[in-house]
Amino acid sequence: EEVHALRMAGEKAKGATAYVTLEPCSHHGRTPPCCEALIAAGVTRVVAAMQDPNPQVAGRGLYRLQQEGVDVSHGLMMNEAEALNKGFLKRMRTGFPWIQLKMGASLDGRTAMASGESQWITSPQARRDVQRLRAQSHAILTSSATVLADDPALTVRWDELNADTQALYPQENLRQPLRIVIDSQNRVTPQHRIVEQAGETLFARTRADERQWPENVRTLLVPEHNGRLDLVVLMMLLGKQQINSIWVEAGPTLAGALLEAGLVDELIVYIAPKLLGSDARGLCVLPGLEKLEQAPHFKFNEIRHVGPDICLHLVNA
Repeated sequence: EEVHALRMAGEKAKGATAYVTLEPCSHHGRTPPCCEALIAAGVTRVVAAMQDPNPQVAGRGLYRLQQEGVDVSHGLMMNEAEALNKGFLKRMRTGFPWIQLKMGASLDGRTAMASGESQWITSPQARRDVQRLRAQSHAILTSSATVLADDPALTVRWDELNADTQALYPQENLRQPLRIVIDSQNRVTPQHRIVEQAGETLFARTRADERQWPENVRTLLVPEHNGRLDLVVLMMLLGKQQINSIWVEAGPTLAGALLEAGLVDELIVYIAPKLLGSDARGLCVLPGLEKLEQAPHFKFNEIRHVGPDICLHLVNA
């Protein structure tokens, strides 16, 4: 990011102060070291909100700047920087991506009628809000059951973003998050919409699929655990592919499995002011819970109005 900002600033960078959310890198990665770019541009002061936990950086970037006479400080607005970089920071510290589970439900916690009808429980405003949060994510995860039932595209639709988000993500530069489908039984076909969209689709499978797929489709083989694809191993493998954050949109079975495995960092739950009754389908499948102490536990972080609905934002307790 520093390189892009310096390119835009041109000669104005000389003698300037650079404010960055994360310590500038000092190693060669996908881009040259940001430290060297700042030094070459003649920046005389760097204010970093926090040090980089990446072992390849970890203070070396700030030290390199100091060696060249750049005035360096860090710690300003560190909590805000932690929140902004939570996916990257979690991956650096644990090897796992930050996982947000999105759910939409009625007032009595139901996600669909007994027949499976679910379009639409929540409002158009809630769906636009989802587009904004999708756009901020590195990847979007779903299950083959959701693909077979709804045939979703799972893309960011620019025309459904609000004006502020459109300003941040110009249409010509719109990045489509990686789409990840858990498909252990190889049930999804090349004709499903999720395969036909711009951007890349990754299938997490337990066995190889010999069918012909477009070039934008990849496969990741994941071992089984108790007869199901091992979600913990999947997340570890995705972390190794440098995926920082995953936005999950799936049915109650995958939602429950992720919660049961303790993999969910955030819950984003849109609640519509409707009652669907006891015959309707529940929010998540959590078999085997016998005591309250076994229940996944979260704490409320934010509650906000989204059109006629409310959005509950919870974080892992």
